[in-house]
Amino acid sequence: MSDMYGKGILKGLSVSLKRFIETYLDDLSWWGKRYHTDAGIAHRGSKDARGIFTVQYPEEKIPTPEEFRFVPFLVYDEGPNGEKALRCTSCGICTKVCPPQCIWIVRATDPATGRPIPDPAKFHIDADICMNCGLCAEFCPFDAIKMDHDYELASFHRNVFDETRLSKPASYYASIRPANAAREDAARAAKAASRMVQSE
Repeated sequence: MSDMYGKGILKGLSVSLKRFIETYLDDLSWWGKRYHTDAGIAHRGSKDARGIFTVQYPEEKIPTPEEFRFVPFLVYDEGPNGEKALRCTSCGICTKVCPPQCIWIVRATDPATGRPIPDPAKFHIDADICMNCGLCAEFCPFDAIKMDHDYELASFHRNVFDETRLSKPASYYASIRPANAAREDAARAAKAASRMVQSE
């Protein structure tokens, strides 16, 4: 009955007016520091932000949450002499669980015997097909493939990444996902300790 007299329309417009006023009140309370400052960007991304605002991308970027996921990358460990050891054993689990089938692996072979070895000769991911679901990283038993935070991949050509482009050090993974990396390192250390106890 109240909608017959336009009360519903006025109620809806009052919400828009409230957001409009809150925008300027929040801007005034920050005295111009709401934009183009790290604190202002963090505030606008928090639950305490009021009103309407625009992130001035690419000059401004909202902080990326740790669990944000984009195109996968391959993790390698660095040796004492700077050598790179990919964690990937080319088991193919990631290719099996990938819904859009955007991962291709060619397993390396021993040149002397011709038998396959646990090392990828070729590893490709078609970033244009990847749906960023993270299943490859979730199912990888060796923590060899992880989801990246780099989402600025626009280009004029097809984005098919090989193992050279995909490979990033474990230190990079620890920098973008510190909590997850610490948890995984602790689990690996506990596993190694239990193996030592069993072998004694």
